[in-house]
Order: sequence, then structure tokens, then C-alpha cells
Amino acid sequence: MKNSIKQNIQQVENRIIQACQRVGRDPQKIQIILAVKTVEAERILNAADLGYSVVGENRVQEARRKIKQMGEQSDKLEWHYIGHMQSNKVNKVIRFTSMVQSVDRMKIVRKMNRRLEKVGKTMDVLIQVNTSGEDSKYGIHPNDAIHFVREAAEFKRLNIKGLMTIGLFSDNWPKVRAGFARLRQLHDAIANQNIPDVQMQHLSMGMTNDFELAIEEGATIVRIGRAIFGERDTPDSYYWPGIDSPSYSPNRIPE
Repeated sequence: MKNSIKQNIQQVENRIIQACQRVGRDPQKIQIILAVKTVEAERILNAADLGYSVVGENRVQEARRKIKQMGEQSDKLEWHYIGHMQSNKVNKVIRFTSMVQSVDRMKIVRKMNRRLEKVGKTMDVLIQVNTSGEDSKYGIHPNDAIHFVREAAEFKRLNIKGLMTIGLFSDNWPKVRAGFARLRQLHDAIANQNIPDVQMQHLSMGMTNDFELAIEEGATIVRIGRAIFGERDTPDSYYWPGIDSPSYSPNRIPE
């Protein structure tokens, strides 16, 4: 089991190197976050032993179950929340995460800030933007991104560190690439605004099916699950809205 994970990680690393070479980027500047939805606790710890200890969870209940199973070993992991942020889950999410990558509503900003004040914490967050234009996707509209960041920056318990998007679920790679390019453009535009307390350090975009394109367009964080842990029994549509698009093939690699 551990050997297969190691081999898969090596393949992902090679794909990252090749993508970086195509656009003159440093592979060391790309962070892999393990997308661990449905992945057993033991396998997550196996990956952590190989040097990949930053994990992204989509569902609070699943994360809490795994942390309980791991016991003290869960402390070796850095947990990010990458699923849709529900208002009634805020209290639970901030207990185990160091970053929430899916902030997309002022209601969530206000509730997170209020809860973080109560517990005396701050938290790094990414603002989720819907760059694919799909109604089924979460995230703020690109045209609202600068205003949203300005407003969210007023809440001092949240440290805005960049942007996140879920790419278009399609084999139309030019359209997929365009969505990633749009996020990079927004990132640069926001950075140029010099908004107080906002640091545009990260672009979280790209998953197993499209992370090379995301890297070529400037991703600093890629969220990789299937390419490392193998196919899941639970369909992706359970976790990511819009993935049932007939043009989406989870095993296709961008050419």
C-alpha cells in the first residue's frame, strides 16, 4: 500500500516538474495538498510519512472521524478545509483546520470572525471564486472578487492569503485553462490594490484531472487525490457540484 502511494507521489512530482519546465517555474514553489475525501486514515498517514502532511478535507464529519481514528498521530498533519463552507459547520471547522480555502459569502466571513474572536484565534483563508461560470459551482462571481476581498479584509480574525477555484469539469482544455487564467488575473489585480491586511500569496487551483494546466497558469497549491490514492468508490459528484457534466472524463490528461 505504502509503496503504491510512494510511486504515485513520484509520478505526480514528475508531472509537476514537467509542467513547471514548460513555463519556466520552480517546482519547489508548488505545494501539493492531499485531497483525502474517502481516503482511510492509515493511507493518509502513509503519505504523511513520505513527506506530504498537508491534507484537504471536504466534509466535517469525515474529517472528525479520521482525526479520532488517528489519535495523537493526527497532530503530524496540517488540515485544510476545501469543501463548501456551511454556516452551521463553522464552529466545528475552525477547531481542526489551519486554513479554510472555500470562503465565498459574507455570512461565513462574519460568523468565522465572531467565532474566532471567542476562541482567541486567527485563521488563514482563501476566497473561492467561481471562474467556470457554472451555476452548480460555489464561489463568488469574478466581477465581485475585488469588492468581496475589500469587505472581508475588515474582519481582522481572518487572514486573506489568496484565491481558490474549482476548474471547469470538462475535456475542453482551452476553456479549463481560461478559468485558471481568470483566477490568476484576479489574483494580480487584487495584489495591485494593496488592500490592508491582504496577502495574495496563494492560488489554489487544479486537481488530478487538470493540475498541469493550473500550474502553467500560476497555481501555487494543487489539490491532488486520485492521482495519489487511486480511484474512489464514492462518485466525485458527492463532493464537487457540477462534476456530472457529460463532457467530463476523470481519467483524461490534458494534452
